[in-house]
Amino acid sequence: MSRILAVLATAGVLALAAAPAVAQGVAPTPADGHSIHVTAPHVVAGKVMGPYHHYCKVISSEPIIECLIYDSSDPGARLQQIEYIVAKSLTRSGAVPLGLWNKNWHDHQQEISTGRVQVLDLPPDKAKEVADLVATTDGIIFHLWGHDQKVPSGNVIIGQSVGHKNLTLAQLRAGAAKPAKP
Repeated sequence: MSRILAVLATAGVLALAAAPAVAQGVAPTPADGHSIHVTAPHVVAGKVMGPYHHYCKVISSEPIIECLIYDSSDPGARLQQIEYIVAKSLTRSGAVPLGLWNKNWHDHQQEISTGRVQVLDLPPDKAKEVADLVATTDGIIFHLWGHDQKVPSGNVIIGQSVGHKNLTLAQLRAGAAKPAKP
């Protein structure tokens, strides 16, 4: 967790996220801290859509990161998706079977390498640190509310990264090794 916190703290993300609650005397909530801003397109129901605006926070040191995802950065935009970003050391150590991984999960190293993912609102060196950390993870996207729906239907679709590639069992097992610390 210290590496993750160092990356985010040096970027000023944690201080900025905490400032409004402290300044106003408002008790912190679980919604606080979703301040890492990333854009990336997704495949939803077979169509490439986006780019979507991800607002993310680290919730566990492995890392596990959660992202609230909107179709724009407008303050009135509605929440459309949630993505869980989970260390490969967890997803690829037997917690997610190969068939489910290939169907529902995606490799962030592969997704970032396409150039479609952009870390916003940070200096280039700090954005690269965030991208490098996220490249050690896999992601699963829950699409909750379609852009053309007046209200959510209750159907949850698993979104996918653009350019997703299925893994072999050997690749899944090899990805479980924790990356070396820099």
